[in-house]
Amino acid sequence: MRLLAIGGFALALVLFGVVEWAARREDRRGERSRIPTLGDVCAYLMRYEVGPVPVGRIGLLGFWWWLGWHFFAR
Repeated sequence: MRLLAIGGFALALVLFGVVEWAARREDRRGERSRIPTLGDVCAYLMRYEVGPVPVGRIGLLGFWWWLGWHFFAR
């Protein structure tokens, strides 16, 4: 079961890499891809606010906390 979970995370990491590669490549006309890069998505999330509360920053911090907890807690 543990190997299945590790394989799932490895597959997700490979898919993130493929999407990032697709976002950074240019088409035949030299135009940039319409897929946003991971940096573009993070920048959009960091700007998201509801009133004076920076909801995007809190959510991104929570995501990194969750990820670190699951990978580095052991």
